[in-house]
Amino acid sequence: MPTPNEESTTGPDAESAGDEAEPTSRETTEEAGESLPREVIDDAERLTRLERNAVDDEEAAAYEAERETLLEDHEYTARVRTEDDDVLVLHPQEWHDEDAGVIRTDRIDDLERAVEIPLEGAGDPDDWEAVDVANRELVDDVRTAHGEVHGDNAALLADFMGNHYAKPIESATAAELSEFRTEYVVRNAWPSDEQRDALERSIELVFETAGEPVPEYRSE
Repeated sequence: MPTPNEESTTGPDAESAGDEAEPTSRETTEEAGESLPREVIDDAERLTRLERNAVDDEEAAAYEAERETLLEDHEYTARVRTEDDDVLVLHPQEWHDEDAGVIRTDRIDDLERAVEIPLEGAGDPDDWEAVDVANRELVDDVRTAHGEVHGDNAALLADFMGNHYAKPIESATAAELSEFRTEYVVRNAWPSDEQRDALERSIELVFETAGEPVPEYRSE
């Protein structure tokens, strides 16, 4: 039975250890040198979605192994919490006591080093990879027609819609666009000053390029 300084990695309480923390900021990552870079988080999520959509066990195992190797380079582990909607949880390896199969709470130095990524959501398609390819093509079209700054912002929106909702960009709801603008970009994307200044126009250009009206997200 786990001691007061240990948590089972299989029980509900253990699975919530650090799960409420959000991805760290660029400043925290650079100063500590220990948290996951944004691109690693996105790759871990992408590989997890590919694993879930794999057509056979061998393909799924290959994606899982690739994710494990990716995270090992940064001394992190991954698991999917399943008691509610599925959530990908990334923890530093040093928090774990592998022999006992537990997370030791006395080793948790900073909960912000944990990362929690919802994997379920309305419109989560079976073929996530095809959605991502289509979103990247739209990004390329925006970049070609309107330049690098708008293209970079379109790429941020593709990351957000693909990784967090597994949906085509042009199907984004007003609430999702509001979340992108006020939460994702602020906390996770680290855009340049030029990108911040152009963000609303970039969103308009993405939808204009896709031939769709822009949802009224500003009032959300």
